[in-house]
Amino acid sequence: MTTIRKGQAPAPLDRNTFRLQFHRAFSDPAFESVHDALAQVEEVAWQNYHAGRKAPRTRPAGPGYADPAYDLSDEWRAASERLQQAQRVQQDPATTPRVLLINGAARNDGSCPGEMSKSWRMVQWLHETLGADGFDVRTLDLSWLTSGYDMHIYPCKGCLSTAMPLCHWPCSCYPNHGNGQAKDWMPEIYEEWVAAHGVIIVTPVYWYQAPSPLKLMIDRLVCADGGNPDPTTTHGKHAEEAKALELAGWPYPKHLAGRAYGLVVHGDVAGTESLRRNLSDWLDWMGLIPSGGQAQLDRFIGYYQPYAESHDVLDRDRALQEEVRNVARAVAATIRRLRAGTFHEGDEGLTPPRPK
Repeated sequence: MTTIRKGQAPAPLDRNTFRLQFHRAFSDPAFESVHDALAQVEEVAWQNYHAGRKAPRTRPAGPGYADPAYDLSDEWRAASERLQQAQRVQQDPATTPRVLLINGAARNDGSCPGEMSKSWRMVQWLHETLGADGFDVRTLDLSWLTSGYDMHIYPCKGCLSTAMPLCHWPCSCYPNHGNGQAKDWMPEIYEEWVAAHGVIIVTPVYWYQAPSPLKLMIDRLVCADGGNPDPTTTHGKHAEEAKALELAGWPYPKHLAGRAYGLVVHGDVAGTESLRRNLSDWLDWMGLIPSGGQAQLDRFIGYYQPYAESHDVLDRDRALQEEVRNVARAVAATIRRLRAGTFHEGDEGLTPPRPK
């Protein structure tokens, strides 16, 4: 067994520092009238933090798990069961084919920018095209992280770098009630991905990179590529057990493989091609199916022109509007071939010599 390396984590907060940290969320003077009630809540929160109450509601895992006696989180179990049901529906030939449209832009008119994003407009064109073609179309608008109340996609903790079986499918790192890390959006997002037959991501370039809401989602989807569907095999987060499992031979299951995908990446000066390539490399690695050259679009809108007029430039670019709709058409065609069993990639059936 390799050595478990320790020594990086910060020391736990002391009582007074915890109090100051807790009350930072209630600095609005409107909370002064409930000061005493907040003090009571703060005391309970301190006790939970001090005791490390990550998953306060648990019960024995039961049949079907490697260790039926292990106390499994009720919240994780509920998320896992929803994914299993979504997978059954997705694989049912009678199910109407579903496409998940993802808006990766952080901007919307319900927040500081005061205006909708161009990505959102493109998502609407995709929705219209696919809806008219008989598809069940769902939209995931990641800009809700910036305008919705108390919404979160927490960052990936990198469990897989300790050992892949420590990364559970779906992610079990959150919620962590003792640390105040609750109301994680990802269980719902996992379900949307699993239920879909195809996924189209529409995103702008932010400083040569993916917008932070999109990158948060991407990182938390790492458990879909090799993640462990049975946390009882590692009894929660026991690094030694996870390392032993990986070293004994881990299959790296690809939980989202076989779904079609398309991309629309846009920018104003630079970075569109590199971001589009990064996204396609990531989706290819997870085993999703590309839908052809016209389904992976990178374009400039208002190249070196004022931001203030970018929506007007998009209005005039009829060719780009049609290219976006072609992404939908290409993904739709790929989904139909996949479901009919007439679409085959050249590497089907090959066993990778280095699965990771």
